[in-house]
Amino acid sequence: MTQSPSAGLDKDSIIKKALVELRETKARLSALEHAQTEPIAVIGMSCRFPGGANSPESYWQLLRNGTDAISPVPSDRWDRDRYYDPDPQSPGKMSTREGGFLAEVDQFDPQFFEISPRETLTLDPQQRLLLEVAWEALEHANLPASRLFKSLTGVFIGISTSDYKERHLVALEDPMQTAYLGTGNTLSTASGRLSYVLGLTGPNLAVDTACSSSLVALHLACQSLRQKECHLALVGGVNLVLSPVTNIIFSKAGMLAKDGRCKTFDAAADGYGRGEGCGVVVLKRLSDAQRDGDVILGLIRSTAVNQDGPSGGLTVPNGPSQEAVIRQALSNGGVDPKIVHYIEAHGTGTSLGDPIELAALGAVFQDSHSATDPLIVGSAKTNFGHLEAAAGVAGLIKVILSLHHEEIPPHLHLQNPNPHVDWE
Repeated sequence: MTQSPSAGLDKDSIIKKALVELRETKARLSALEHAQTEPIAVIGMSCRFPGGANSPESYWQLLRNGTDAISPVPSDRWDRDRYYDPDPQSPGKMSTREGGFLAEVDQFDPQFFEISPRETLTLDPQQRLLLEVAWEALEHANLPASRLFKSLTGVFIGISTSDYKERHLVALEDPMQTAYLGTGNTLSTASGRLSYVLGLTGPNLAVDTACSSSLVALHLACQSLRQKECHLALVGGVNLVLSPVTNIIFSKAGMLAKDGRCKTFDAAADGYGRGEGCGVVVLKRLSDAQRDGDVILGLIRSTAVNQDGPSGGLTVPNGPSQEAVIRQALSNGGVDPKIVHYIEAHGTGTSLGDPIELAALGAVFQDSHSATDPLIVGSAKTNFGHLEAAAGVAGLIKVILSLHHEEIPPHLHLQNPNPHVDWE
């Protein structure tokens, strides 16, 4: 009994069809894998930081010149002498009279953003700053706001405090306590207002994870871009210190440096100095940025997020967790630790946090670096304090500027290295 020629042909056809389908499936899987790991391009950025750093260019000059931008508490914030006592446990007092402050945070052009003067009276200056800096970041990216109307653009903002609302709520008979006090001071509205004013229809998130807020916002934005939930993303953070209340509370907790300075990695580190600021970056998928001919300022290859979990206390850092998230970020981006030569550290300048952070970095990078090929670590907090919710984006912009200028700026206030750190 013999097989007919047509039956053989049918079998060959089936095999060929299966091979074609297999190649197509592999191609789809490869494209999907690439989409999940595609680098994210930074195509625009802007900022307001202490010391007159009101643009990326002036920020770089501040960093390069090693400027200490810490100053006395401005009189328009509170009476620094009235609330000061060198004893941090003194009731109603704080143990510092200095910090990193922005100038003229009360200045704003509401008509430019089509906001009524009446609404502006109770509009948190943090929201005003976000509008201004986001607009400038888009200009830096050569993206007119008119082009983004009804576009799938996401907004991801790190924000943790609302001192402006506290100031108005203190006086319950304040005539400015209108409905605008709510929309002007709710954290979710800080991000929502950007989408409303610019007409953006992508995801919108206000993120509060304390000091990491703007970096977690960055992480979520990168995920959203890779999932194609949005095609462009505005990512930033903002922080203003308008009330003495948080300073008083943090002084009681022993968190604040008496001179208002982050003496990061130094033996004299005694806490952090609070700082103000706002930074916004504009992100696109790398393939889209290349297609559109955008100027690419830097690439974000990967991000990672975790939590301390159980540690020595609610606010005590967990070294193994920090080590794990660094390893995860390297793994997610397929980055060999050997090619990492600079780390912009959290570096708050606390006697407990600094050694834990450096030990985690040492555990990850010790086998890939040596005395002749060291890992350099620095922190912008030494220039203008801890910007809290905006600290992460300040560090990101610093790294982008350092790459652009091919230079690592000075790290301030390091006189005697912390003896609790194994510097080898």
